[in-house]
Amino acid sequence: MWRSGDQGRGGGVTCIACGETVSRPKAREYDKHGDRWDRDDKEFEYLCKPCDRERCHQPRGDLESVLEDAEAVTDGDRATFLSRYFELAEERDGSIEER
Repeated sequence: MWRSGDQGRGGGVTCIACGETVSRPKAREYDKHGDRWDRDDKEFEYLCKPCDRERCHQPRGDLESVLEDAEAVTDGDRATFLSRYFELAEERDGSIEER
């Protein structure tokens, strides 16, 4: 009997960008720490192929750690998260240019 196309990794995965559920072969692994090759004890998130094509594939520096630090003090409040994110970004980058 032939194995399924997902190699036993489960049915569908949910795209973290758009929320759509797609089959694993139609998704791309996303590693928020930027090291998808070190697979030990790691659970990946997924992006559907269209969302993966739209995202920036440039290095993120310490973006994920800034987001995690900002989220740690917010209790789910968006305004508090954004305020804290900008404070942390200014501290780490020196300043944020006014647009």
